[in-house]
Amino acid sequence: MTRDLSHYSDRALAALALSGRQDAYREFLARYKAPVFRLIRSNVGDEGEAMDLTQESFVAGFAALGRYDGERPFRVWISRIALNKCRDWARRRAVRSFFTRALPLENAHDVAGDSPATDVEAADRAELARVRDAIVELPGNLREIIVLRGIEELSQAETAEMLGVSEKTVETRLYRARAKLRAMLGE
Repeated sequence: MTRDLSHYSDRALAALALSGRQDAYREFLARYKAPVFRLIRSNVGDEGEAMDLTQESFVAGFAALGRYDGERPFRVWISRIALNKCRDWARRRAVRSFFTRALPLENAHDVAGDSPATDVEAADRAELARVRDAIVELPGNLREIIVLRGIEELSQAETAEMLGVSEKTVETRLYRARAKLRAMLGE
C-alpha cells in the first residue's frame, strides 16, 4: 500500500507525517538530507560533526513539524533549524576550546590537536581545503551568507527569508564576505 511520495508537495508530506506516515519522514530525508548536510559541513568544516548536526537538525525539525508553515518551502525551514544547530555547536566549541587551553602544560599530551590534516594529493584539493578553512574562519553572519549564496546557490530572496534579514542585508554581507575571503586568501 506504500505510494510513491516523490510527487507530493512539502505541505502534503507534512500532513502525512503528522498523521503517522513514516514514509513521509523518509521522503523528507530523501529530498533534503544532502543539501542540509552540505550547508552544515560548509559552516562547521568537519564532516563527522556535520553528520551529527544533520541528524540533530532533522530530529528537531520532525519534533516541531506541527509548527511548519506549509506555505513556505520545507528546505528553507529545515535549513534555518540547521543553521541554529551550527550556531549552538560553535558556542559549545568555543567553551570547550577555552577549557582545553586552560589545562596545565603537563596535561598537554592528553589534548588532541585540532589542526586539520594536510592534503598533499593535488594542488586543487589543497586550494579547496584552503578556501574551506578560510570560510570556516569567517564571522558567522558572513559565513552563512557565503555558504547559502555561493555554495548552496540559494537566491538572494531565499537567503534573506532563511536568515530573517532583508535582501539588502544579504547583498551587503555577501560583498563583505567576499572581500574578507579575498583578503584572507591573499588575492
